[in-house]
Order: sequence, then structure tokens, then C-alpha cells
Amino acid sequence: MLSKNKIKYIHSLEQKKNRKEEQAFIAEGPKLVGDLLGHFTCRLIIGTDEWLNQHPYIQASEIIVVKRDELSRISLQKTPQEVLAIFEQPPHKVEADAARHSLCLALDDVQDPGNVGTIARVADWFGIEHIFCSRGTADIYNPKTVQATMGAIARVKFHYCDLAAFITEQAKADVPLFGTFLNGNNIYEEALDSKGIIIMGNEGNGISPDIAEVINHRLFIPNYPPERATSESLNVAIATAIVCAEFRRRK
Repeated sequence: MLSKNKIKYIHSLEQKKNRKEEQAFIAEGPKLVGDLLGHFTCRLIIGTDEWLNQHPYIQASEIIVVKRDELSRISLQKTPQEVLAIFEQPPHKVEADAARHSLCLALDDVQDPGNVGTIARVADWFGIEHIFCSRGTADIYNPKTVQATMGAIARVKFHYCDLAAFITEQAKADVPLFGTFLNGNNIYEEALDSKGIIIMGNEGNGISPDIAEVINHRLFIPNYPPERATSESLNVAIATAIVCAEFRRRK
């Protein structure tokens, strides 16, 4: 039975402080929920009879059957899609040595949930398993961000930390640190590595000065043709895709 308290609890998870306290997040839709089942502990499944009948072996602490109009009362989406689930947030620890043997990403105050979700998909596509985030970066478990990942959070780990301190420690350990700058070197002419950290900055301000000063590889994505007037900058998620594609092309 879908009680008022249950509905109130679900809606409360729109707020970051409640998600943190409950260590839970919401996912909606057959594709996304299906991708996350088996990767995260599922506390609650709320679905239509049709969807549940198609998935008789799902593992969840609680399962509630609803009609489509009931689903619309709890959904955070404009168009509810058959199923909503509440999963537990995994206890990821910051894996400080990951960049010494693999390629990682870092997000410096990337604030738009859609951008962070898309970057998760980009990382997943290019086999990047760790993303280190400043505490000002959009919460990966924000419902909008979760939807934008399209299931990539099942395979990509997000680590929130004091990013400036973390990057400074990585610099001291001689980890290759790559950042995109308007005054950087042409990415297509620079030597790239199969390990290290690619740092992407805030949508409006770019990479913060305290992080920028320790970056040892400054990159620039050139426009084409170079003499043509063009946009001031690229969207951060698009820039991330271009940079990751070039790193993997070299590999």
C-alpha cells in the first residue's frame, strides 16, 4: 500500500541533506532501474502490475504495486514510466592511488546536474572508472543527475573530497594532471598519457586558481578554422567527451 508517509519519504529524497542522512537515492524508468538492479542494494520498488510481472525475480526489501495514476503522485518526472526505485548509496572510499595506474576524471565545481550526469556517461563509455569531485560539484545522487547518467553510476565511482588538497597531493606524487585552458597547448599536438587525472572546471569560471597552479599539462581544444570567430567556450560535458576521446584514441 502506498501510504502518505511513504510518498512523503520518497519526495524527501529530492533534498541532498535527506539523501545523505538516509544514504539513499531515487531512480525512475524501466531502463534506468533495470540497469541499477544488481549493482546497488534496492530498498523499495514501486511499479505497475505489468512491469512487476515482467520482472518476477527482482530483489528488493519492499515491493509495492501501483496503478499508473498512483505512480504519477510520487514520480519526480513529468512523464512517469512504470517503475520507481530507491537504492542505497554505495560506501565508496576515495581511492587516492587510482590515478597512478589508470585514467581518471576530476570535476571542479561542475554545478549543473545534467552536465555531471552526462560526464558520468562519457566516463563510462571511455572506460574511466573514477571521478573525483569538489564538494561544490552537483551531487551524483540528485534525481536529475541520476536520470542523466542513464545507468553509468553502476560502473563509475564518484568520490567527493577537498579537491584542491587531493590534486595537490597527486601533484607531489608526480601524477600527470591534465586541465583544459583557453591558453593551453593544442591537445592534438601534446603528448598524452594512459594514466593520470583529467580536470574539468566550473561552467562559468573554469578550473579554480589553487588547482590550476599545480596542473602540469595545460591543454586547449582548438576551434576550426582557428581564424574564424566562434563561441567563447564549449559546454563542459562536450569538452570532456572530446578530451577523453583523444586520450583513448592515442591509447
